[in-house]
Amino acid sequence: MSVETSRDARVAAAQQLYTALATGDRDALNVLLHPDFIGHAAEGMPLGMGGQHVGPQAMQTNLWWRIGEHFRVRAEPRHFEGLEDGRLMVGGSYVGTARRTGKALDAAFIHVLGFAADGRIVSLRQLTDTAAWHAALNGPVPLQTIEYTVADGLATVCLDRPEVRNAIDLRMGQETLEVARRIAADDTVRAVLICGNGPALTVGGDIGYFLAGRSEAFGDLFQKMTDPFHQGFEILSRVNVPIVTAAHGVVAGGGLGYVYAADLVLAAEGTRFVTAFAGIGLSGDGGGTWHLPRLIGPRRAAQAYLRNQPITDAEALTWGLINEVVPGSELRDRATALARELANGPTAAFGRMRQLLRETWANDLPAQFAAESRGIRFTGDSADAAAAIAAFADKRTPEFTGR
Repeated sequence: MSVETSRDARVAAAQQLYTALATGDRDALNVLLHPDFIGHAAEGMPLGMGGQHVGPQAMQTNLWWRIGEHFRVRAEPRHFEGLEDGRLMVGGSYVGTARRTGKALDAAFIHVLGFAADGRIVSLRQLTDTAAWHAALNGPVPLQTIEYTVADGLATVCLDRPEVRNAIDLRMGQETLEVARRIAADDTVRAVLICGNGPALTVGGDIGYFLAGRSEAFGDLFQKMTDPFHQGFEILSRVNVPIVTAAHGVVAGGGLGYVYAADLVLAAEGTRFVTAFAGIGLSGDGGGTWHLPRLIGPRRAAQAYLRNQPITDAEALTWGLINEVVPGSELRDRATALARELANGPTAAFGRMRQLLRETWANDLPAQFAAESRGIRFTGDSADAAAAIAAFADKRTPEFTGR
């Protein structure tokens, strides 16, 4: 058996595992799991679910069925990587809600699956964001630094620490993750607007907060802050609705992540974009080292980082960091109108467009052709496509429902 064929067989077995878990198919699980199966759930999982589970029944009873008791959740695998030792690494997310609180769960996972000689799964090691599981069980996090509303399909995320120009502290990082989870779990959301109260969208990290929280070094504090912050942006990158950001003032540091999260960005006249990290001896966060070279080019990104060179509104527009420069007095209204326009559009198509545009960086052309074929089949079956094609034939303006 070739290495690639063996990998294909492992991927097929893994996909069968996720299907069986999603449907609660005990018989299929008993076929897929080897009698000597051993599972290792992430330490820190709630309800005593973490640790080692010896045997297929222990794994089902003490982890999978217990998850089912307390959560309506499915494991969504997104990529499979064969390891040299014959195991298979699967990356994805647990997506759903907690039964008691109704709170959204969106927790990244990595599963490492081992296989016996007969092809059955003999081990599974789970790594996951255990804090997300606890947060879902404990009810919604009250928001103090972000105003969040949903009306007529538009979710508005407004940073609300105007007295410090929306500087980012631990609380705002955690609330960025919280609102991202709410958006992902809310089927009524059809577009997102990100904006900021006060004189700036956000100036990045809150230096005063850093100094107040200092021990011997800043590293532990920064990691504690960036973990939820980055998880929030990762969720926003995957939601199936378009995102608009209204930028104004100085947008700096990790706060640029709110710009990178958007599909379309409007900026007020005079807005400046500054990475700022070199000025305080840090390497960067907020996804900038991934996004900025792709948006404005690697040389310009290097200058923005290494020389701490601000990017003007005109440069941002010319280089592709933003879509439009508007008068400051019109920014919020123009951005809201754009977001509402998108909220009234074909949401299913927008979601698949976002996925295709995101995945293109990892695909060659044949893979992208295949992804487009899958996408157009999916969107072709939507109610919006049927209604819009009929409206086009009748020379009418289509009305989209998002289905």
